[in-house]
Amino acid sequence: MKKTVLVFGLLIIALLILFNISKRTYLSGDTSIEIIIGIIALVFFFIGVYINKRSLHKEIPKPITVNHDKIKELNISNREYEVLCEIAKGLSNQEIAAKLFVSESTIKTHVSSILVKLNAKRRTQAIQISKELHLLPF
Repeated sequence: MKKTVLVFGLLIIALLILFNISKRTYLSGDTSIEIIIGIIALVFFFIGVYINKRSLHKEIPKPITVNHDKIKELNISNREYEVLCEIAKGLSNQEIAAKLFVSESTIKTHVSSILVKLNAKRRTQAIQISKELHLLPF
């Protein structure tokens, strides 16, 4: 972050210097305004190409593969896995129940079962454990 701020700060300073030099050469009558605008446009073009190259060539993280063997080992049912995925999305029990067309008490039962199977005390801890075990696709 500090490097980005420094680079853009230096870029702004360089552009201010370029504008001041352009203003002085124009006022002295040495060059025409078209040449100055052309030089400034070229500078902005090359800066844009440089920034574009840096931002496009970043490594794309590999997608996380779900460890289905671990899901079977923990004896998590398909419905419990659906509930776990919805919990990871940040949905409440009521929202999950509406989405899966079941009652809220059924979701509470599934959540309790998930917490026991993952040895977690809270929903957030269950999500953390699930991510560590690669149970979630995100």
